[in-house]
Amino acid sequence: MDRTVQSMSVRQRNWTVKSRRAQIASMERGKATRKPPRATVRGEATRARIVQAAAELVAARGVAGTTLDDVMEASGTSKSQIYHYFADKDALMCAVVKAQSDRVLGFQASCLSGIKSLEDLRQWRNQIVKLNRAARGVGGCPIGSLASALADRSEEVRELLAGSFRRWESQLAAGLEAMQDRGALSPRARPADLATAVVSALQGGLLLAQTTRSTRPLELALDMALDHVSAHSVRARSI
Repeated sequence: MDRTVQSMSVRQRNWTVKSRRAQIASMERGKATRKPPRATVRGEATRARIVQAAAELVAARGVAGTTLDDVMEASGTSKSQIYHYFADKDALMCAVVKAQSDRVLGFQASCLSGIKSLEDLRQWRNQIVKLNRAARGVGGCPIGSLASALADRSEEVRELLAGSFRRWESQLAAGLEAMQDRGALSPRARPADLATAVVSALQGGLLLAQTTRSTRPLELALDMALDHVSAHSVRARSI
């Protein structure tokens, strides 16, 4: 009798576990097929306000120095509102990365869209230095600063940041390709590689400028990078 009861108990327990698993699987399938609720204009405005507040706090205090409570106070929102739009702090940081990248790269696109010569590149360099001098190096690069704080924290954020740098490089590469098409750059030059070198120099220069509060490291880094590009010019190769 005891064995029968024990056997029935085991079968009942197994059935309960299997049923629970089936229920969870069904719920997960429902989540996968469920469409996200349509955002309202007011909801989009609230979300944008949260992201803007978080971006400003991160720029001023860094990621570690920014809490969700800080974001709530700065954006004038409640904790329930923040969690309605963002699952956690990492999700909010993803939104900050996207917003900052769009802002920075939108400006850079306007600066780099007309690049057709080395002189154009040097004018771009001068503009970068002028902006950094006006800020006295404070803040560094918005994207680079986020990369330093977040690249090792979240794989999703790291991929977003990597994509931002690729976009920046592609903007530069497009200008270098235009120079190549005009015959100003050697057909053997690799615009994508040159663009990576310039962006790398820019990020290193901005980091040192932020640390030293001097534009000198930035000027030297960009000058060396553009000299490297110049070495691939048709004129340089013909000398």
